[in-house]
Amino acid sequence: MTALWTSAEVAAATGGKASGEWDADGVCIDSRAVSIGDLFVAVEGPKFDGHDFVVEALERGASSAIVTRIPTDGKQTVNEDRLVLVDDTMVALQALARAARARIKGRVAAVTGSVGKTTTKEALTLTLSRQGLAHATTGNLNNHWGVPLSLSRMPQDTDYAVLELGMNHAGEIEPLSKMVRPNVAVITTVEAVHLEFFSSVTDIANAKAEIFTGLESGGIAIIPADNSHYDHLAQAAATAGAEQIVSFGTDNGAAYRLIAWSVSDVGTRIAADVNGKRLVYDIGMMGKHMALNSLAVLATVDALGGDVEQAAGDLNDMTPPTGRGARSTIAIANGSFDLIDESYNASPASIAALAGALNATRKRGRVILALGDMLELGDRSDALHADLATPIATDGIDCVFTAGPAMRHLHGALPSDQSTAHAASAAELVPLITNFVEPGDVVAVKGSFGSHMSVVVDALKELGRHTQSAVNGG
Repeated sequence: MTALWTSAEVAAATGGKASGEWDADGVCIDSRAVSIGDLFVAVEGPKFDGHDFVVEALERGASSAIVTRIPTDGKQTVNEDRLVLVDDTMVALQALARAARARIKGRVAAVTGSVGKTTTKEALTLTLSRQGLAHATTGNLNNHWGVPLSLSRMPQDTDYAVLELGMNHAGEIEPLSKMVRPNVAVITTVEAVHLEFFSSVTDIANAKAEIFTGLESGGIAIIPADNSHYDHLAQAAATAGAEQIVSFGTDNGAAYRLIAWSVSDVGTRIAADVNGKRLVYDIGMMGKHMALNSLAVLATVDALGGDVEQAAGDLNDMTPPTGRGARSTIAIANGSFDLIDESYNASPASIAALAGALNATRKRGRVILALGDMLELGDRSDALHADLATPIATDGIDCVFTAGPAMRHLHGALPSDQSTAHAASAAELVPLITNFVEPGDVVAVKGSFGSHMSVVVDALKELGRHTQSAVNGG
């Protein structure tokens, strides 16, 4: 197996000094997550200095480290033969990332968007991995630390790379895009998120459009036809030099057009017009918003030179990442209930989409929605929380539990027969909802990561474990 990096390659990429000879099979910046054979990069942050953990990283199995000085833990000094000395470790990591991008012959997609970017990235990774060697962002390593780290881990023989680019301030995506140099740049949607840091949704659109600035010659932009900022995004892509602009959505002019969709017990069935050809396929995710994301996936696969029909078939195997729609059946006394975990993130658009999807999944029992605060919405936060009453009321949700100071505004705006209970925090909501749920219910839990709605998910799952323990005599 060819090494990811040799000492000579790292020195050449970073302009550093390597005294010894070694190979690295991975790259890491967290000593707690080191794997055997990793290259540890001792980056410095506002609250930590990676040099303090070099000895630990090497003891855990790292083959080498990029440093600005020879580190010691007070007991031992690291052998210089295992080091690459540079002037700035963060600059070195970025240089390593650019070198990794420059040496591959495969094609690269970059994905951003107000919602749906991680799920779209995961679906792209699944489909492309069945058509070649695919490399992708792991987890949500989509910022100024994560993107160079993801790139530096990319094997030289990569056929397809999928990099997620995130932001919450203007000017953050452009340097990432120029580092990634995508052949295809995707914007899933533009919505009212991060308004704490932007004066308008148009400003958010401008920030997302920075993804086009790094497009390679002949690059393709993929944008949502139904979004109110479509023309703005298309103009930005053209100005940045995109050779082709491909749209997806329900709009009649969309190149990848959603014709129909329906929710089943295991996902969503989709009928689409793909550049004039009708495709019917299934995805292992629920809702119209997921159907639209799947069109972005197929458009990207096509733009990268992949097989669209094969990708459509493979999407049936796609399941939502943890906290982003994962569905499970929880066995309790006298039956079971379905739990949908969307506790990782939330925005007005994504909650409205979830409400619509839940209405389409109605079976025999109640549809219950448990919501935590949406964060980073700035001065409009109270109004945006209250405004959720409209899509939730019209989409037939039976019961709504809310948690947090911002969600109190939704609690007050909902009809009294729908607004079931409110708590000051997710932890305080736990007993209210766990004592309420019954067999046959569908329970969806959603909130921004900082609202800690995952504790509600964990408590609902624990109901099943307690039931099983009782059955087993525990």
